[in-house]
Amino acid sequence: MKITINEAPKYNGETVTIGCWLLQKRGSGKIQFLQLRDGTGFMQGVVVKANDEDLFETAKHLTQETSMYVTGIIKEDGRSSFGYEMEVTGIEVIQAAEGYPITPKEHGPEFLLDHRHLWLRSKKQHAVMSIRNQIIKSTYDFFFEHGFKKIDTPILTASSAEGTTELFHTKYFDEDAYLSQSGQLHAEAAAMAHGKVFTFGPTFRAEKSKTRRHLIEFWMIEPEMAFYDHEDSLKLQEQYVQYLSENVLEHCKLDLEALDRDVTALEKIKAPFPRISYTEAIDFLLKEGFDDIEWGDDFGAPHETAIANHFDKPVFIVNYPKAIKSFYMKENPEDPRTVLCADLIAPEGYGEVIGGSERTSDYDALLERIKELNMDEDTYQWYLDLRRYGSVPHSGFGLGLERTVAWLSGVKHVRETAPFPRLLNRLEP
Repeated sequence: MKITINEAPKYNGETVTIGCWLLQKRGSGKIQFLQLRDGTGFMQGVVVKANDEDLFETAKHLTQETSMYVTGIIKEDGRSSFGYEMEVTGIEVIQAAEGYPITPKEHGPEFLLDHRHLWLRSKKQHAVMSIRNQIIKSTYDFFFEHGFKKIDTPILTASSAEGTTELFHTKYFDEDAYLSQSGQLHAEAAAMAHGKVFTFGPTFRAEKSKTRRHLIEFWMIEPEMAFYDHEDSLKLQEQYVQYLSENVLEHCKLDLEALDRDVTALEKIKAPFPRISYTEAIDFLLKEGFDDIEWGDDFGAPHETAIANHFDKPVFIVNYPKAIKSFYMKENPEDPRTVLCADLIAPEGYGEVIGGSERTSDYDALLERIKELNMDEDTYQWYLDLRRYGSVPHSGFGLGLERTVAWLSGVKHVRETAPFPRLLNRLEP
């Protein structure tokens, strides 16, 4: 019977066959221990010389990443984190791999990124991708359970969602077009039709960043909610992030173990999250001795880390200055210098994982802001239409998938979480 490794617990004591690759092996004069992987998991196969000398010799000469069918008896083993191993009775080599470049020794990040297509096979990379997959599944589950509809927004757009020039330019036949940096504006249109929607797709930032935390291409989850004010949105963000953490803890135990993740940090991710205003954050940083920031500046990674370290779970920084935030954010009625927005800063130095705001729902206020920033009114006429015809209070946010995966899995480099970072993503290690 042919099975996969993750199905092994159901076949304890039975003889089965698994299609797999050899991750690595070790042995003595009498036993060979084969570390097997098949994409669903990892399991040890044991070959005993006394049982079959020819089989033992075959196992002894297997090379790393050789593909094969391995047959044997599944046995429970409490010493294994997986809980089971195979007593191997047969090996059928499919293709013997020679000279596999990623050996068990240490390799530098440049080498590993040059071999990303093979690095994905490693146990830690497998764990990161499994956690990423769980976060994606949990995202769909959460929003469907909360009455959201999934929509798909254009990847090629005619304008910027953030009002910036950091866009990848291309030609759409005879017209200018750009790779999307956010699906938000189109999601707002969909929210006016369906109430609560979310998008999940690739986004692009033409920013030559040299930090470890930035990617030029990444995936973003962007919910948009009609009849939600800023406070409603913050509560939803708390519920969503807690849900992701709980699901990763429940379904990815072996993956977290493979990454040596401190799960106590994830267990602390419980709503409500602390909040601090932008102004309070500036005052805090100045008291902490930072002399490179003043009111009106945006935060850098060291500033976010210092603020996050003051708490033991994610923290909202709310009400940033209007001048450094996007044109669509609603003005704070209690302080017109600021807007009703929030960034959710993850603990342990992972930085911002969510940015969100209440959107300007008033036509005249939005038009005034577009003019103030010298944006092309004609380009945004369709967006202004959302305020002309039945405008309502509405809010939304965006969660960056790769940075969230890095945080929850505990890896220190965001590039480790992206399956295939493009050549332009090859930032300094």
